[in-house]
Amino acid sequence: MKIIANKDYPRLDLCISDNIEDLSRSFISALCDQGKVQLNNTTKYKPSIKVKDGDRIEIDYDFETKPTVEDIKLDIIYQDDDCLVVIKPEGVLTHSKGRFNPEATVSSFIRPFTTGMSDNRGGIVHRLDRVTSGLLICAKQQSAMDFLQRQFAERKVEKTYVAVIEGTPSNLEAIIDMPIERNPKKPQTFRVGPNGKPAKTRYKVIRSNDQYCLVELYPETGRTHQLRVHLSQIGHPIVGDTLYGGQPADRTYLHARKLKLQLPSKKDKEFSAPLPKYFEEKV
Repeated sequence: MKIIANKDYPRLDLCISDNIEDLSRSFISALCDQGKVQLNNTTKYKPSIKVKDGDRIEIDYDFETKPTVEDIKLDIIYQDDDCLVVIKPEGVLTHSKGRFNPEATVSSFIRPFTTGMSDNRGGIVHRLDRVTSGLLICAKQQSAMDFLQRQFAERKVEKTYVAVIEGTPSNLEAIIDMPIERNPKKPQTFRVGPNGKPAKTRYKVIRSNDQYCLVELYPETGRTHQLRVHLSQIGHPIVGDTLYGGQPADRTYLHARKLKLQLPSKKDKEFSAPLPKYFEEKV
C-alpha cells in the first residue's frame, strides 16, 4: 500500500494511522521493526521520525489478510444469557486499538460468547488500562451492551478499586475533585488542568506502613487514567506507575475489585475480584 502525506506529521506512525483506518500504532511499530515500511524509498526508519507534506510511504503488508490472534484464557466469575464478568490480568489489553493488532485481548477472548458483535470492541462495555487488573463486565449482544453502557454513562455503577500508593496522605479519607485534560506535551498521558473535564475520586486509606499505604478508590467519574492522575497530583503516585511518577515495580499496583450495578435481567448484583496477594504483601 502506498501513501502520500498531505501535510506535515510529527511522527511516521501518526501519518500512517491517520491514512489507514483501524491500524494500531503498536502494529505500525512492528511493521517498521520488520523493515516493511519505506519512507521515500528508504527503510529502517523508526515510527517517531517526522514526515513532511508530499513524502511517499510504502507499506509491504497484505491488509486483506487477518492476523492470527493467540488464544487467551480469563477467569469468568459470572455468566448469564446477556453478559459475563471476567477478571482481566495486568498486562492484557481490554480491546485492540485497531483491526491489525494480533495481540490477544479481553475482546478476543469474549468474541465466541457474543452474537452480532464482531469488531475489535464487540461486547466491551467499559475498559481497564493495560496496567490495571480486575473486574470487567462484558455484553453478549447489542441490547445488553446498550443497557449496561447506559448505566456507566449515567454514573449509576458503583466501582471500587484498590491501589498501593507511595507514602500516606495527610487526610485518611477525602475527595479529589480536579479536572483532567490531555497533556499536549505528552499526548499519550493526561494531567490536571483548568481546561479539563470534571473528575472526582473518593479515597479511603485502609492501612499503611513506613513506605506505602493500601487505599480503596471510588471514582465518581470515569476519565481516562483518572485514578492514576489524581493520586499522582496529590503527591502519592501508584507504586509501579512510572508513567505518572510512581517508583518502578514488578507491576502497576491498581486493581478493579468491585462492581455494583443492575444486569439486563433487572437484577441488582455486586461482583468482587480477589485482591492479588502481592498487594497485601506490600503493605
